[in-house]
Amino acid sequence: MGGGNAQKSKMARERNLEKAKAAGKGSQLESNKKAMSIQCKICMQTFICTTTEVKCREHAEAKHPKSDVYACFPHLKN
Repeated sequence: MGGGNAQKSKMARERNLEKAKAAGKGSQLESNKKAMSIQCKICMQTFICTTTEVKCREHAEAKHPKSDVYACFPHLKN
C-alpha cells in the first residue's frame, strides 16, 4: 500500500519548506521594512529608499498642501 496524492503533496511541501529555510530564502517582509528609510516629517509615513523626488513631491502636494515640500522631506534640499 502506497501513500495517496495528499500524502505525497504534504511531504513535498515539507521538503520544500526545509530547503527554503536552509537557503535563507522566504518572505521579504523584513528586508522591505529595513529599506523604508525615507520618512515624511509631518505625518511620519515611510517610503522605500528607492522612492523618487517626484513621488515625494506628489505626497507632499496631496497630503500636506499647506506645508512646504521641504518641510515634509528635508533631504530634497540637496
